Amino acid sequence: MELRRAIGDRRSIRFLLPHRPVELEKIQCMLEAARLASHWGNIGSLRALVIERDKASKEVVDALPSPVGGYQIQLAPVVIVWYLETEATEHAAARVRELVACGAVGYGDNKKEEVENSLVPIFEAMGDVVKAPGLNEVDCGQGIAQATLMAFELGLGTCCLGSGDPDGIRAKLGLPVSCRVLLTQTVGYPAEDPAAGGQRPRRDFEELFQLNAYDNPFPRSQKVVDDLKRDGMIQDPAPLPWREQELLYLRRALDLKGEGLL
Repeated sequence: MELRRAIGDRRSIRFLLPHRPVELEKIQCMLEAARLASHWGNIGSLRALVIERDKASKEVVDALPSPVGGYQIQLAPVVIVWYLETEATEHAAARVRELVACGAVGYGDNKKEEVENSLVPIFEAMGDVVKAPGLNEVDCGQGIAQATLMAFELGLGTCCLGSGDPDGIRAKLGLPVSCRVLLTQTVGYPAEDPAAGGQRPRRDFEELFQLNAYDNPFPRSQKVVDDLKRDGMIQDPAPLPWREQELLYLRRALDLKGEGLL
């Protein structure tokens, strides 16, 4: 599988088969992909609590959020609660020493001494500053993205959901106060077509990216666009003509209540 196609095809799958369990081996593959993602200082602050709906206690299942479109939580055989362990930053100095030992940082005969005199003091002095929201969340996002791409590769559907009460979720799940809940990710086998109604609308390319100066939009090559369409990364935009009928079918098949499906 080409990564380009995975990025293009991978979109939120909101409708999952509630009766079909997800093999733990596939969840492990997602976690392995997240573990190997790049993270500043190699500290690895991204963590995950995997919840199997049919095996977890009622208290744990009830602790899961029900945001807009709460039916997604109700349908998912597996929910991953991704969270950030801020205390991981306290081991930054030790982790950079590991990078030196494996040849990722520094060079020459004096590399260990130079790192001890430069990088290590910086990491040790950062203290609580690097525990605040910011770069850690960015790098955790890379891990979650890699896990999501792995899920697609394994034939699974996922959707990332936020919550208005992350501290409440953390407390209900018994996570330490040093942790910050980032998001929950529903995981299962898709009940809907992988196209999910077509590629979602996005802001114009030229509005988002610049080259060399803020007032200079990055030039968008039509050839590159055509190549990406050929490879399946850029696809037919939503809504596809059959999407409304698919949503009506899913509502009946999954016995979903309410006037609409968000």
